[in-house]
Amino acid sequence: MNVRVEFQADVRKSDLQTDIRHSWIQQLIKHARRDKVLLLIISPVVLYFFIFHYIPMYGIIIAFKKFQPINGILGSPWAGFMYFEQFFNSIYFWRLLRNTLLLSLNTLFWGFPVPILFALLINELRESLFKKTVQTISYLPHFISIVVVIGMIVNFTSPTDGIINLLLAKLGMEPINFLNSPDWFRTIYVSSGIWQGFGWGSIIYLAAISAIDPQIYEAAEIDGARRWHKMMHVTLPGILSTVIILFILAVGQLMEVGFEKILLLYSPTTYETADVISTFVYRRGVINSEYSFSAAIGLFNNLINLTLLLTVNYASKKVSETSLW
Repeated sequence: MNVRVEFQADVRKSDLQTDIRHSWIQQLIKHARRDKVLLLIISPVVLYFFIFHYIPMYGIIIAFKKFQPINGILGSPWAGFMYFEQFFNSIYFWRLLRNTLLLSLNTLFWGFPVPILFALLINELRESLFKKTVQTISYLPHFISIVVVIGMIVNFTSPTDGIINLLLAKLGMEPINFLNSPDWFRTIYVSSGIWQGFGWGSIIYLAAISAIDPQIYEAAEIDGARRWHKMMHVTLPGILSTVIILFILAVGQLMEVGFEKILLLYSPTTYETADVISTFVYRRGVINSEYSFSAAIGLFNNLINLTLLLTVNYASKKVSETSLW
């Protein structure tokens, strides 16, 4: 009798699970038919990330193998954590880690607030034509090729006829060979990055500001709030969630410094402060063909980014209840 009851209970449970599964599939098909246009629009983006970001993750295996192109990934012998140990014991490890962190932290510390401040100032402008002109001019550097930007930096900082050194000469100072001086590399890298990106980065903050209910500003004016008070107590709290989300994303890319820019700017004389993990991976992986070693370094770099992203997202969710998920 007990066996029969248990059997009937199992049958009912199985039928219930089947019904739930069928119901879920039907709901999925229903939503897909309803949102087919949106799915069609987003499909190129999904395909892009799947083809160029997820499928290549298969190649991570070579970080744990003595990769030999003639044998392929699966045919190459296993190496375990040998290449990770080589990197951690390398004389360049601490220099690369220090330079990567310092460049990234300086960029985050000095560069992250600038688009926010610029968006707040632009929002306070009342003359429409002047406001649009300033915005347009601030966006332009974003569209300049990084190669052109480096060319401008080289010309401006030239020790012989660069505009900066000409101004220093007018002031009675000695010319400085900026690009061959390790002490100036971080300043040049960070400041040029801020100049190129602050206008474009302010767009999302301006969009967030425009979404704030105008009635809140009207209520603040009735209470006697001036423009400064409205900025501090209405505008900033209104875009705080956007600021937090973008800060989390920025921290998640902390180890991803501008590889192309550094590659074009640095030289052996500035390796002391300019050489970062990504440029080291390029030299060892592409130039020296040490594929497994460079893959191990790249994987280590990405794991740090993932850890930072998860940590900051968790902390933000606990403190402000704003997070990526």
